[in-house]
Amino acid sequence: MQTCVIFDVFGTLIQIHEKRNPHLQLLRYGRRQGVSPRTEHLHMFMTRELDWEEAAHALGIRSGYVKLHSLNRLLEEELASMTLYDDAQKAIAMLQEAGVKIGLCSNLASGYGPAVRELLPGLDAYGFSYEIGAMKPNPIIYQSVCRDLGVQPGQQLWGDRVVMIGDSIKCDRDGARVAGIAGFHLNRIGQGDFFDLIEFAECVLNG
Repeated sequence: MQTCVIFDVFGTLIQIHEKRNPHLQLLRYGRRQGVSPRTEHLHMFMTRELDWEEAAHALGIRSGYVKLHSLNRLLEEELASMTLYDDAQKAIAMLQEAGVKIGLCSNLASGYGPAVRELLPGLDAYGFSYEIGAMKPNPIIYQSVCRDLGVQPGQQLWGDRVVMIGDSIKCDRDGARVAGIAGFHLNRIGQGDFFDLIEFAECVLNG
Protein backbone atom coordinates (compact mmCIF):
# COMPACT_ATOMS: atom_id res chain seq x y z
CA MET A 1 0.00 0.00 0.00
CA GLN A 2 1.35 3.40 -0.99
CA THR A 3 0.91 6.13 1.62
CA CYS A 4 1.15 9.81 0.65
CA VAL A 5 0.90 12.88 2.83
CA ILE A 6 0.00 16.33 1.55
CA PHE A 7 0.83 19.39 3.62
CA ASP A 8 -0.49 22.91 3.42
CA VAL A 9 2.38 25.43 3.52
CA PHE A 10 1.79 28.69 5.41
CA GLY A 11 0.49 28.24 8.93
CA THR A 12 1.36 24.55 8.72
CA LEU A 13 5.00 24.07 7.68
CA ILE A 14 6.19 27.67 7.26
CA GLN A 15 5.60 30.82 9.24
CA ILE A 16 6.20 34.42 8.14
CA HIS A 17 7.57 36.52 10.98
CA GLU A 18 7.51 39.88 9.19
CA LYS A 19 4.24 40.14 7.29
CA ARG A 20 4.27 42.96 4.74
CA ASN A 21 1.26 41.95 2.57
CA PRO A 22 2.66 43.38 -0.69
CA HIS A 23 -0.31 42.25 -2.78
CA LEU A 24 -2.71 43.96 -0.39
CA GLN A 25 -0.54 47.07 -0.63
CA LEU A 26 -0.90 47.03 -4.42
CA LEU A 27 -4.68 46.82 -4.08
CA ARG A 28 -4.69 49.72 -1.60
CA TYR A 29 -2.58 51.74 -4.04
CA GLY A 30 -5.10 50.93 -6.78
CA ARG A 31 -8.00 52.02 -4.60
CA ARG A 32 -6.55 55.55 -4.56
CA GLN A 33 -6.87 55.44 -8.36
CA GLY A 34 -10.47 54.26 -8.21
CA VAL A 35 -9.78 50.53 -8.63
CA SER A 36 -11.98 48.75 -6.07
CA PRO A 37 -10.50 45.52 -4.63
CA ARG A 38 -12.59 42.47 -5.54
CA THR A 39 -12.45 38.76 -4.80
CA GLU A 40 -11.37 38.06 -8.37
CA HIS A 41 -8.26 40.19 -7.83
CA LEU A 42 -7.09 37.82 -5.11
CA HIS A 43 -7.91 34.90 -7.38
CA MET A 44 -5.78 36.44 -10.12
CA PHE A 45 -2.77 36.83 -7.79
CA MET A 46 -3.09 33.22 -6.70
CA THR A 47 -3.70 31.55 -10.06
CA ARG A 48 -1.39 33.37 -12.47
CA GLU A 49 2.37 33.79 -12.62
CA LEU A 50 2.75 37.57 -12.68
CA ASP A 51 5.49 40.01 -11.82
CA TRP A 52 4.53 43.31 -10.20
CA GLU A 53 4.32 45.23 -13.47
CA GLU A 54 2.09 42.55 -15.03
CA ALA A 55 -0.13 42.44 -11.94
CA ALA A 56 -0.57 46.21 -11.88
CA HIS A 57 -1.38 46.27 -15.59
CA ALA A 58 -3.92 43.44 -15.25
CA LEU A 59 -5.65 45.39 -12.48
CA GLY A 60 -5.63 48.65 -14.42
CA ILE A 61 -3.36 50.31 -11.84
CA ARG A 62 -0.88 52.93 -12.98
CA SER A 63 2.43 52.40 -11.23
CA GLY A 64 5.98 53.54 -11.87
CA TYR A 65 9.36 51.99 -11.13
CA VAL A 66 9.57 53.38 -7.59
CA LYS A 67 6.23 51.88 -6.54
CA LEU A 68 6.96 48.52 -8.14
CA HIS A 69 10.39 48.44 -6.52
CA SER A 70 8.86 49.15 -3.11
CA LEU A 71 6.38 46.28 -3.54
CA ASN A 72 9.19 43.94 -4.46
CA ARG A 73 11.15 45.05 -1.41
CA LEU A 74 8.16 44.26 0.82
CA LEU A 75 7.95 40.80 -0.72
CA GLU A 76 11.68 40.22 -0.20
CA GLU A 77 11.34 41.22 3.46
CA GLU A 78 8.58 38.67 3.91
CA LEU A 79 10.56 35.96 2.16
CA ALA A 80 13.63 36.67 4.29
CA SER A 81 11.54 36.27 7.46
CA MET A 82 10.15 32.85 6.54
CA THR A 83 11.15 29.90 8.72
CA LEU A 84 9.96 26.35 9.23
CA TYR A 85 7.90 25.56 12.31
CA ASP A 86 9.93 23.59 14.83
CA ASP A 87 8.00 20.38 14.17
CA ALA A 88 7.94 20.63 10.37
CA GLN A 89 11.32 19.20 9.40
CA LYS A 90 11.14 16.39 11.97
CA ALA A 91 7.65 15.32 10.88
CA ILE A 92 8.65 15.29 7.21
CA ALA A 93 11.83 13.31 8.01
CA MET A 94 9.84 10.74 10.02
CA LEU A 95 7.47 10.19 7.12
CA GLN A 96 10.16 10.08 4.42
CA GLU A 97 12.23 7.58 6.40
CA ALA A 98 9.17 5.31 6.45
CA GLY A 99 8.83 5.59 2.66
CA VAL A 100 5.89 7.99 2.67
CA LYS A 101 5.66 10.29 -0.35
CA ILE A 102 5.29 13.98 0.54
CA GLY A 103 3.49 16.70 -1.40
CA LEU A 104 2.59 20.33 -0.82
CA CYS A 105 -0.73 21.96 -1.69
CA SER A 106 -0.92 25.71 -1.22
CA ASN A 107 -2.77 28.80 -2.39
CA LEU A 108 0.29 30.79 -3.31
CA ALA A 109 1.20 33.91 -5.29
CA SER A 110 4.06 33.33 -7.70
CA GLY A 111 6.65 35.37 -5.81
CA TYR A 112 6.59 32.89 -2.91
CA GLY A 113 7.10 29.65 -4.81
CA PRO A 114 10.93 29.60 -5.17
CA ALA A 115 11.43 30.48 -1.49
CA VAL A 116 9.08 27.68 -0.40
CA ARG A 117 10.94 25.19 -2.58
CA GLU A 118 14.24 26.36 -1.09
CA LEU A 119 12.99 25.85 2.48
CA LEU A 120 11.38 22.50 1.61
CA PRO A 121 13.57 20.80 -1.00
CA GLY A 122 13.43 17.21 -2.15
CA LEU A 123 9.70 16.58 -1.83
CA ASP A 124 7.72 14.45 -4.26
CA ALA A 125 5.14 17.04 -5.40
CA TYR A 126 4.71 20.80 -5.23
CA GLY A 127 1.14 21.92 -5.88
CA PHE A 128 1.03 25.71 -5.97
CA SER A 129 -2.12 27.49 -7.10
CA TYR A 130 -0.30 29.99 -9.33
CA GLU A 131 1.21 27.09 -11.33
CA ILE A 132 -1.92 24.94 -11.44
CA GLY A 133 -4.39 27.76 -12.11
CA ALA A 134 -6.81 26.71 -9.37
CA MET A 135 -7.15 27.51 -5.67
CA LYS A 136 -8.15 25.35 -2.74
CA PRO A 137 -10.86 24.20 -2.17
CA ASN A 138 -11.27 23.63 -5.93
CA PRO A 139 -10.83 19.85 -6.42
CA ILE A 140 -8.53 20.50 -9.39
CA ILE A 141 -5.59 21.53 -7.18
CA TYR A 142 -5.81 18.42 -4.97
CA GLN A 143 -6.13 16.20 -8.02
CA SER A 144 -3.05 17.81 -9.56
CA VAL A 145 -0.94 17.11 -6.47
CA CYS A 146 -2.18 13.53 -6.30
CA ARG A 147 -1.37 13.03 -9.97
CA ASP A 148 2.20 14.19 -9.32
CA LEU A 149 2.38 11.79 -6.37
CA GLY A 150 1.17 8.95 -8.58
CA VAL A 151 -2.05 8.26 -6.68
CA GLN A 152 -5.74 8.83 -7.32
CA PRO A 153 -7.76 10.28 -4.42
CA GLY A 154 -10.95 8.46 -3.60
CA GLN A 155 -9.85 5.28 -5.36
CA GLN A 156 -9.59 2.79 -2.51
CA LEU A 157 -9.44 -0.16 -4.91
CA TRP A 158 -5.66 -0.02 -5.25
CA GLY A 159 -5.05 0.44 -1.55
CA ASP A 160 -3.44 3.87 -1.86
CA ARG A 161 -3.79 6.08 1.21
CA VAL A 162 -3.69 9.87 0.83
CA VAL A 163 -3.78 12.11 3.90
CA MET A 164 -3.68 15.91 4.11
CA ILE A 165 -3.21 18.38 6.96
CA GLY A 166 -3.34 22.15 7.18
CA ASP A 167 -4.55 25.06 9.28
CA SER A 168 -7.69 25.77 7.23
CA ILE A 169 -10.86 23.81 7.96
CA LYS A 170 -12.38 24.86 4.64
CA CYS A 171 -9.37 24.15 2.44
CA ASP A 172 -7.24 21.53 4.16
CA ARG A 173 -9.83 19.39 5.92
CA ASP A 174 -13.20 19.77 4.18
CA GLY A 175 -11.92 20.60 0.70
CA ALA A 176 -9.51 17.69 0.77
CA ARG A 177 -12.27 15.31 1.89
CA VAL A 178 -14.52 16.39 -0.99
CA ALA A 179 -11.64 15.48 -3.32
CA GLY A 180 -11.39 12.00 -1.77
CA ILE A 181 -8.44 12.73 0.53
CA ALA A 182 -8.43 12.15 4.28
CA GLY A 183 -8.17 15.79 5.38
CA PHE A 184 -7.31 16.96 8.89
CA HIS A 185 -7.26 20.32 10.61
CA LEU A 186 -4.08 21.50 12.38
CA ASN A 187 -4.65 23.89 15.27
CA ARG A 188 -1.61 24.57 17.40
CA ILE A 189 -3.66 25.60 20.44
CA GLY A 190 -5.46 22.27 20.53
CA GLN A 191 -8.78 23.08 18.87
CA GLY A 192 -8.35 20.96 15.75
CA ASP A 193 -7.77 17.34 14.81
CA PHE A 194 -4.05 17.67 15.63
CA PHE A 195 -2.06 20.23 17.60
CA ASP A 196 1.37 19.54 16.09
CA LEU A 197 2.90 17.79 13.10
CA ILE A 198 4.82 15.19 15.12
CA GLU A 199 1.56 13.88 16.55
CA PHE A 200 0.12 13.84 13.03
CA ALA A 201 3.12 11.99 11.55
CA GLU A 202 3.00 9.39 14.32
CA CYS A 203 -0.70 8.85 13.66
CA VAL A 204 -0.06 8.37 9.92
CA LEU A 205 2.73 5.86 10.59
CA ASN A 206 0.74 3.96 13.16
CA GLY A 207 -2.48 3.99 11.20
